[in-house]
Amino acid sequence: MSFDTLGLSAELLRAIGEQGYSEPTPIQRQAIPAILQGKDVMGGAQTGTGKTAGFTLPLLQRLSINPINNGRRPIRALVVTPTRELAAQVGNSVATYGRHLPLTSAVVFGGVKINPQIAKLRLGVDILVATPGRLLDHAGQKTVDLSKVEFLVLDEADRMLDMGFIHDIRKILALLPGNEARQNLLFSATFSNEIKQLADRLLNRPELIEVARRNATVEQIEQVVHPVDKHRKREMLSHMIGSRNWRQVLVFTRTKHGANRLAQQLEKDGLSATAIHGNKSQGARTRALAEFKSGKVRVLVATDIAARGLDIDQLPHVVNFEMSSVPEDYVHRIGRTGRAGNEGQAISLVCIDEHKLLRDIEGLLKREIPKVVLEGYEPDPRIQAEPIQTGRNGRGRSQSRKQSSGGSRRSGSSAKKSVAARHPSRSDRSGKKHSPQKPAHRQVRRKPRNSQASSQHRRPPSGPGRERAALLGGGFWDE
Repeated sequence: MSFDTLGLSAELLRAIGEQGYSEPTPIQRQAIPAILQGKDVMGGAQTGTGKTAGFTLPLLQRLSINPINNGRRPIRALVVTPTRELAAQVGNSVATYGRHLPLTSAVVFGGVKINPQIAKLRLGVDILVATPGRLLDHAGQKTVDLSKVEFLVLDEADRMLDMGFIHDIRKILALLPGNEARQNLLFSATFSNEIKQLADRLLNRPELIEVARRNATVEQIEQVVHPVDKHRKREMLSHMIGSRNWRQVLVFTRTKHGANRLAQQLEKDGLSATAIHGNKSQGARTRALAEFKSGKVRVLVATDIAARGLDIDQLPHVVNFEMSSVPEDYVHRIGRTGRAGNEGQAISLVCIDEHKLLRDIEGLLKREIPKVVLEGYEPDPRIQAEPIQTGRNGRGRSQSRKQSSGGSRRSGSSAKKSVAARHPSRSDRSGKKHSPQKPAHRQVRRKPRNSQASSQHRRPPSGPGRERAALLGGGFWDE
């Protein structure tokens, strides 16, 4: 089957041909006709199998049938993604496939200045791709109007739930026309019971498209586990990259500090390496990815922020330097290779501390991953397993999810306290400066300068201002 049998327009077929594609992937063959028919869709596919184009192409076609040529363009399609990298990838897909159509698009996410985004939105866009936090920022400043949205896409919906964005999603849905007035598309690399519950509330008689069993990995990916002692992992990694002449390797660690440290150690070993994680500015993350894609950097060390949304053409090797604390994240990590039908290799360096994590992953995959002990790196049987420290204070799985978001939300009080402790003079998002901590009895006697403002900070008023008050004063940190 070729793309020209799916009912796509000549302009879209031309753009597809310019990208060198001729045959649709399984999810594209099923999703494109369903979306063109106006059906709500719940789509799941193995990561790297083209689900982004699976909704982008029919979305562009449906919008181009009735273009708005007069006056300011309202936002007619909204695509929400969990991370900046994925938003940028989807935005690039929209621009690439829609280049021959009279449609405009914009991408908004955190980590960059908001004013250029505001300027572009004022010109009017047909398609908006956004992360939840920055989208709510724009809604609070009334720089975005979602009342005319005809199409809603939730991409990587499972990741948004993992990152705690369900409350933000509900706020976004409240700004849109009713479910019956728009076409809803929910795409996810994995399906969980929570995702199905979200779909039940969001979708209207959806067509379920699942081209592979849940949490499956791409068949073209060769998976292998190398047992090794923890203190010898870096030595083994450098040896494999050098002796096997790997020119492009994506390496995953559990923590941001661990990513920085490993990149520095690899540099000392003579391997060009850089790190990408949530503490890096958006400019630094974009620059690191560009250098990795161009071949200037040989090794990209990443936290799980890169497990979704990174589309690196023909990436040959992914290495789990540390096993993911969340089994589902393993699927998305190794899904960076073996994309679009290409072959890839996923290697996991597993120490005795990580045996349980490995068993959990194999349980999710319903298969055992082959184990190969490399000569000279045999594990020492005398070493005992120790608890895994996945971040500050060893907070385990929840910490893993926080760092993987590249800017996920914190609880209001804890976020404010931690920021105030590190940066006593830094202004919070409402413009108020944090003062150094004073004794509790002085704080009790001291009256607020503006009792009304203080009351609003504690309990936002009802009505339209409530969401913005929560955004500015609630201590939520996200994309």
